[in-house]
Amino acid sequence: MSRGRIAIRRALISVSDKSGLVELGHCLAGHGVALLSTGGSAAVLAAAGLAVTEVAAHTGFPEILDGRVKTLHPAIHGGILARRDAADHLAALERHGIAPIDLVIVNLYPFAATVARGAPPADCIENIDIGGPALIRAAAKNHDFVTIVTDPADYHALMHEMAPDGTVGAALRQRLAGAAFAHTAAYDAAVAGWLAAERGERFPPLVTLAARRAEALRYGENPHQQAAFYVGRPAGAPARPGVATARQLQGKALSYNNLNDTDAAYELIAEFDRPAVAIIKHANPCGVAVAATPAEAWVRALACDPISAYGGIVALNQPLDAVTAKAIAQLFVEVVIAPSVEPEAAAALAAKPNLRLLAAGGLPDPAAPGIVLRSVADGFLVQDRDAGRIRAGDLTVVTRRRPSEHELADLLFAFRVAKHVKSNAIVYARDGATVGIGAGQMSRVDSSRTAAWKAREAAEAAGEPVSRAVGSVIASDAFFPFADGLIAAAEAGATAVIQPGGSLRDSEVIAAADQAGLAMVFTGMRHFRH
Repeated sequence: MSRGRIAIRRALISVSDKSGLVELGHCLAGHGVALLSTGGSAAVLAAAGLAVTEVAAHTGFPEILDGRVKTLHPAIHGGILARRDAADHLAALERHGIAPIDLVIVNLYPFAATVARGAPPADCIENIDIGGPALIRAAAKNHDFVTIVTDPADYHALMHEMAPDGTVGAALRQRLAGAAFAHTAAYDAAVAGWLAAERGERFPPLVTLAARRAEALRYGENPHQQAAFYVGRPAGAPARPGVATARQLQGKALSYNNLNDTDAAYELIAEFDRPAVAIIKHANPCGVAVAATPAEAWVRALACDPISAYGGIVALNQPLDAVTAKAIAQLFVEVVIAPSVEPEAAAALAAKPNLRLLAAGGLPDPAAPGIVLRSVADGFLVQDRDAGRIRAGDLTVVTRRRPSEHELADLLFAFRVAKHVKSNAIVYARDGATVGIGAGQMSRVDSSRTAAWKAREAAEAAGEPVSRAVGSVIASDAFFPFADGLIAAAEAGATAVIQPGGSLRDSEVIAAADQAGLAMVFTGMRHFRH
């Protein structure tokens, strides 16, 4: 049980990040707190006119080994770890001439930043902090009597909490102690992850996860579920532009479902080089198109399924311009995300204050490695992110008829979309736009029929006499186990098929394609998405 208010009489300061340090130093000095500090931090405090004692002078032992050893000393750790309510502890301090230390302000060498900038291994090793974590853990363990601060963002909370007599309450000490242990755990996780990567171990026997809470959410998928959004990546992994990096320009706070769907939309849209727009609903695309301009791509993506697009998530792979923004503003959507947003586009959407508008600052690389993590009961599933990409040279034509150049372009487009559709996935596409999508059905033939029905329904709603599936191509995320799904596509009017192949009944499926006059190509790669 933490004690009540504890007076701060002596503080140890050793920080890598010196933001806010001078203001904090003046506050502490104003409360009569004696300041101990190490080299760089001591220099900053002294330059600000504050009285500060170097740690080496306090311990009577100089820094050695190029600074690797400076605070690892009984005069420091004894002063931090002694319980103030234990007579034998206090007697030991007096016997050895050790002064109590009531406040420890430490943040660590920038290991993750050093790795991220591509520094050589020797530099990374030198940025593994040893004394800092020891100080933090000692102070956090003894938070009954010692206050520990590891984040400059907490300086103001400390200054606000300190009473005129220099005391700090138990609740703050306990909160800061918890944050301190989380801080050192995350730091160690980054080091462990880097060392595993250095030895080429993708999935080490023991994995530690560390992430920072970016936002506490109103609720999760449903109102009765609590939720939060955390941001983090393995040490050395490059930043991946997306919902975690995005700057929100307007709108309400993002919900759990908004975040999940926006991530899915932005990962999908990054697959394309030409201007593209994707509309996502419940983590599945309901319309995707490429075109000469984002505005044209929006119109063609929306045409695929305008009913489902209502209340959806819109992602662009080009800067959001005013023309496109004005077109999007005609429909109720929850989120719009793009690499950047032109001022005129932001102005065009400002009349919709609830719409969340995000500028991600760049596009993720669809071919870059990464990991995907999913919880299961009492554990996690971890796998490589699906960075597979199929190009024309990877295809094998298995039917008598070869696809035309136009069909081939649509096949590759459709297969990239299918990669981002929940299995079983069937995508009908024509002229660089989806015209029907079947997602998440228990049988592939049902997905094929659903996509064909969607294509027919959209045409009827637009007053078109012929289903949009006529003259389209289809993509399947996995092989057709039977010919029925392919036959359904042929009956809907599709002319060409792209699928992984590999079924025991491939010969039957190929024969059915030949009989229907379809062109079909195998990719040799599937894209299950569960």
